[in-house]
Amino acid sequence: MATDALTPVRTVRSRRARLALPLLLLALLAPAGCDSGGIVDSGSADTAADEDGGDTDAGAVGDVRPPCPFTAAQVAELVDRKLRDEGNCSFGDGIAQLAVTTASAAAGKATYDYQHDQAGQQYEKVVDLDRGERGYLAVKDVRGEAVLIDGKGTYTVTISSFEGGTAGNEQILRRVLDAIPA
Repeated sequence: MATDALTPVRTVRSRRARLALPLLLLALLAPAGCDSGGIVDSGSADTAADEDGGDTDAGAVGDVRPPCPFTAAQVAELVDRKLRDEGNCSFGDGIAQLAVTTASAAAGKATYDYQHDQAGQQYEKVVDLDRGERGYLAVKDVRGEAVLIDGKGTYTVTISSFEGGTAGNEQILRRVLDAIPA
């Protein structure tokens, strides 16, 4: 069998070409960075008022992303299970997981219908909430989610791997939602 003298060179060039595209994409995407939840915080209501030179108005407050409403100790009390803070408003114990994602009320309203429709396809039970401007709770045997939009912002709570099935997940979500400051 004859070998091509250029084969080693082609192999090296081929390897370089395969590495070039991922590195190029990484270089292009790295400056964009990311934040927790993918929603950019437009600043506090005080900042919005200062920029306008006036008082804080209702429109500025509706565009502010609220902070995480809980500490690990508060969540552990709500779910009756010791959970540790894993950062970015996420709490777990290696098995069970509870996370709260926050967004501005405007962002929540923009995605609410889509989220509600998706929940109807993914969960056994979806219930509309009678709290806040809009909200729903969706559960099945091993996981659940709830979305609450109120004057302070949007809170999306997701849970997984808690014991108790559909009814237990609903109880956990209701306790967590009730503890979110109105």
